[in-house]
Amino acid sequence: MKKSLWPIWMLLLVLAGCTGQVAHEVPSSVPDTEEPARESRSERVEGDFVYRLVSEQGEYAAGEQVQLYAELEYTGEEDEITISHAASPFWFPIRELTREYDISYGMNEPLLHTTLKKGEPLREYYKGAYGYNGEDNDAYKQFIKSLDNGFPEGRYVVYGSADFLVQAPEIEGEAEAPDVYKLTTEIEFVVK
Repeated sequence: MKKSLWPIWMLLLVLAGCTGQVAHEVPSSVPDTEEPARESRSERVEGDFVYRLVSEQGEYAAGEQVQLYAELEYTGEEDEITISHAASPFWFPIRELTREYDISYGMNEPLLHTTLKKGEPLREYYKGAYGYNGEDNDAYKQFIKSLDNGFPEGRYVVYGSADFLVQAPEIEGEAEAPDVYKLTTEIEFVVK
């Protein structure tokens, strides 16, 4: 029975990959400006994986390039492991706390595969993938447009995640369903 489920899982993954671009949104329970600031670096460990989310500085000057990146490191027993993911395993939705604006993070969702070597982190820098729709107000649209010139003054929380699948090994010729990972953490930075 388990062997017959494997083609269904793959079909679902391929269909999900054909849906085009998807945006990860900011979580619905967001902090207000009265909460203490988070660190500019955070790490989450789950199973054989370490996910890191980093802002190279906690504070940036207005107009300065904000440097955010995510890393995924494999720490298991094998020399390497292959993961499956969208255009990237990393998502960077952001909330600006001063204005209470959400900056979603969109990307295409093909089914790609990346091999991680044990102890060698995969690193990717934030590449602003944001937008707005016709229902958004003019102030929000102006804010989103201004991001093309860097982050304006404000306090920002990054709700990062690493989303990927790992195919379980076949046992006695039967394929198991893939292991699904979604490692999340939050960091913060300020632009003055």
